[in-house]
Amino acid sequence: MNTYKQIEAEILAASNILITAHKSADGDSVGSSLGLLHFIEKLGKKATICHPDKAPDFLDFLDLSHIITMDQEPEKVNTAFQEADLIFCLDYNSTDRVGKDMTPLLESASCTKIMIDHHLDPQDFASITVSDTSASSTAELIVELIELSENGSLLDEKIGTPLYVGILTDTGSFRFNSVKPRTHEVLAILLAGGVKHYMIHEMLNDTNTASRLRLQGFAMSEKMEILDVNSVAIISLTKGELEKYQYKKGDTDSLANLALSIKGMKVAIVLSERDGIIKISFRSKGKVNPVNALAANHFDGGGHANAAGGMCELSMDETLDKMKALVPEYFPVQ
Repeated sequence: MNTYKQIEAEILAASNILITAHKSADGDSVGSSLGLLHFIEKLGKKATICHPDKAPDFLDFLDLSHIITMDQEPEKVNTAFQEADLIFCLDYNSTDRVGKDMTPLLESASCTKIMIDHHLDPQDFASITVSDTSASSTAELIVELIELSENGSLLDEKIGTPLYVGILTDTGSFRFNSVKPRTHEVLAILLAGGVKHYMIHEMLNDTNTASRLRLQGFAMSEKMEILDVNSVAIISLTKGELEKYQYKKGDTDSLANLALSIKGMKVAIVLSERDGIIKISFRSKGKVNPVNALAANHFDGGGHANAAGGMCELSMDETLDKMKALVPEYFPVQ
């Protein structure tokens, strides 16, 4: 029995299935969770999604009411873990990625755990592991799970729409080098299942708020520093600056890609002061400019070679100084 058939068998044998994903929800973690939920429900089984925190507002069109979050409803999340006889671990590869409040619940759960993920260096904690770093997204792997199952014909617009969103967002609208021929084959499966890709693009791209656009304009014009010698752009936003522009979760997500679009830029780094720490987003171009090592070695993070995240508990000024000191080491003049 191949791994996907084994996973299907586990789903059909379970009574209370729990779907989890990483802290700081994004399009892939939300999309893969909802797509899998709708598939499981179509199989006639019960499933619950529990995430550490709320998804960004730009994903509201996916109907986020299916997701219970630890930061808002901890009692329900605790109950879901206690009752689960099968836990899916989507879009993360180490238990601490679900946050300090959910990690003990995950690690103490004795039921079967299934990890489906595409990040580097997976931790060995799951009963069944699908770890494919060549995949564009976890959502892509969920499509393959469904397509290769005995019930692949069940894939429809409801299942496919969040999975398309997951692939779209995690590939930067198909611009990253993680996109392979296989990715477009998976997209074709979703379109054949009834997914309206044009509606998804409209819902994602035509929902800007005035405050978000003003924040982006301020960040690009006033808060971006370009280290020309290293082809690195750094944007830093303090708590006060975010509050001035009525920051909402997801408002800064596009800044790294905007900075990276500047001619000649190889790396973009965005620092934002939130939740008492400096959160950091890394993006880069090309095989010679990987950012995951910098994130993992110095900023308690990691991710993909060209897209990673991290954090720092120093002040903004101290974090900036630390980052600038490390840039020549990781992105030397070429």
